[in-house]
Amino acid sequence: MNLIKKMLVAPAAVLALWAVSAQAATNEEIAERIKPVGEVCIQGEECKGVAAVAVAAGGGAKSPEQVINTHCAACHNTGLLGAPKAGDSAAWKARADAKGGLDGILQSAISGINAMPPKGTCATCSDDELLGAIKQMSGL
Repeated sequence: MNLIKKMLVAPAAVLALWAVSAQAATNEEIAERIKPVGEVCIQGEECKGVAAVAVAAGGGAKSPEQVINTHCAACHNTGLLGAPKAGDSAAWKARADAKGGLDGILQSAISGINAMPPKGTCATCSDDELLGAIKQMSGL
């Protein structure tokens, strides 16, 4: 009987050690598979080990012509949905008078007005770029 116990204890011990080592390896493999592949670095925050990245490609301010041709021309060249036409100084002057000048028109452009979405679909345009486009289209 004693011999049978010895014969059963040895394989049981080996099996137990194998199970523990397999579990440890499995946990390590799982941890390796689910570890983060990177970190989120938000612009303006200090991020360790991350070089400063240039903001959007294209570098520098957009010219009024670029803004108009890319974002404004579809509506303002045709007067679509009541938009004042580019070059129609009388229509733009009437709007400027009603809004308190070019700054009032700029505020309407920034927040959107009637069918025009905020910033006229140019979410990346600065206020100065929008103002330049307004001045170019209005002739004011």
